[in-house]
Amino acid sequence: MKLLIRNGHVLDPFTGLDGISDVLVEDSRIVKVAEGIQETADQTIDASGSYVMPGFIDLHVHLRDPGLTHKETLETGGRAAARGGVTTMCAMPNTKPVTDMKEMVADLHRRAAEESPVHVIQLGAVTKGEMGEELSDIKGMAEAGCHAISEDGKSVMDASLYRKAMRIAKENGISVFAHCEDINMVEGGVMNAGAKAEELGVKGISNAVEDVIVARDILLAKETGVRLHLCHCSTADSVKMIAAAKKEGLPVTGEVCPHHFILSTDDIKENNGQYKMNPPLRSPEDVEALREGLKNGIMDVISTDHAPHAEEEKNLPMEKAFFGIVGLETSACLTYTELVEKGVLTPMQMAEKMSYNPAQILGLQDKGSISAGKTADIVVFDPAAEYRIDKNTFLSKGKNTPFDGYPVKGEVLYTIVDGAIVYAK
Repeated sequence: MKLLIRNGHVLDPFTGLDGISDVLVEDSRIVKVAEGIQETADQTIDASGSYVMPGFIDLHVHLRDPGLTHKETLETGGRAAARGGVTTMCAMPNTKPVTDMKEMVADLHRRAAEESPVHVIQLGAVTKGEMGEELSDIKGMAEAGCHAISEDGKSVMDASLYRKAMRIAKENGISVFAHCEDINMVEGGVMNAGAKAEELGVKGISNAVEDVIVARDILLAKETGVRLHLCHCSTADSVKMIAAAKKEGLPVTGEVCPHHFILSTDDIKENNGQYKMNPPLRSPEDVEALREGLKNGIMDVISTDHAPHAEEEKNLPMEKAFFGIVGLETSACLTYTELVEKGVLTPMQMAEKMSYNPAQILGLQDKGSISAGKTADIVVFDPAAEYRIDKNTFLSKGKNTPFDGYPVKGEVLYTIVDGAIVYAK
């Protein structure tokens, strides 16, 4: 099976290619990237006026499968990912039951290959049941291809236990993905601490709740040598600490979600559960620091923290609503609209932060690039399309987003996984 993508503006962070070119795919691999390829193909895509980028890799997704499939499944999450240009996603382990054993990781990978149109990497929990008391089978889960361990949704508060987990992860060549939150400091908070929380009469969550664990985890990574990836960073001090870690040469990376680099507490006009997420939307100063961190390369990755919920779980005041926002179908258009169009990132940097850097963090040397020999995971993205986000069109079961009706520019036209078109506009 041959697929020819013609006349697209190819963006390849690996080779540095940034210009009009054709891409020839045979079976699951890219075989040639050049201008004016003269080949007979089984299928041809005219990508004129569009960017051709390596498929996006989302390091932070909640698929809710098993156990919470009224919110999302491998199949619905996979279709949502394909629509958003995501060709590989990392599924967090806070499922029901928690994914904390080799057999569970292996079974989820088997099911995902059958049910999801995109690649799924199932991460493993740090501790059994995410209870923070006893380590999971980290070695076994690494053998099953988990690529990273994470206690996402909470932090491992026992630093000694966490250090042991980091050492085992290091020994087995996998990363640690950290949700940085000192649970003892949350104190019932539901949004960022400050004037807006006081105005709405709700309890706040201070920046220190995140920052103290960022500092701790960086120091533990320094001691153990493990690759540490800091999830959904939301504060200015997180950016500063990651910058300091990089300056010291530590294997530390950080991600930012679109809701954190776009929205602030100023955008919360009422006590509305759609604005409740963890970590919370922060101050305009934090938002600016995150954007600057993305621009100057301190923050490596744009991920979604896609966290679908049923409508009855989100259409509530913040005190009662679940934490979380969906993002698989909106991350590309929001990134292009708010960062590329506004000159914060170049189109190449968008591809770097949404594909190449995540591939490097996961050790996926065959992904994150549009070059000969690489896996044919590709997205064709139209930067000229203008529309408003409509949650009712989402393929995800989750419709929980404050971006409903938000004007955006940029749309995924095709998503290609292993050389096969899995989504076409």
